[in-house]
Amino acid sequence: MDDKDKLIDQSPLAEDVAKNIKYDFLDYFLVKPLDPVKIKKEFSKPVSKGEATKDAEGIEAVDFDEVETEVKEVNSDYRRGIVLKRPLYYNGSDVIGTSSEIKVGDVVLFRDTAGLQFDLLKDSRLLRLYDIFGIEA
Repeated sequence: MDDKDKLIDQSPLAEDVAKNIKYDFLDYFLVKPLDPVKIKKEFSKPVSKGEATKDAEGIEAVDFDEVETEVKEVNSDYRRGIVLKRPLYYNGSDVIGTSSEIKVGDVVLFRDTAGLQFDLLKDSRLLRLYDIFGIEA
């Protein structure tokens, strides 16, 4: 991770926002997604040298002789977000095999399609514990 990707401690801001949210969630984390993570991905496409030719039945066909590879920058399938609220029924000891608990202000990693949209707070998501893959160190 580059220096430009590092975040300042989000805990004070997240706790301030959390105080103004009048809901407590039973088993969902309220997460504010950060900007999408960009990755470089290779795409292959067939390249034809010739033109379309007709066969005996009159069907035009193109022969693809080579494959061209290009690299594009696309959004990752995973996303980072800041935890704004923890579930009422969560404490860090619930998770077997982990020594760290998820706290308000932590930056977590989750699949971009995971969770529920929470439209009562702009651009936020409700995630279950199993939707969260990691905590940023």
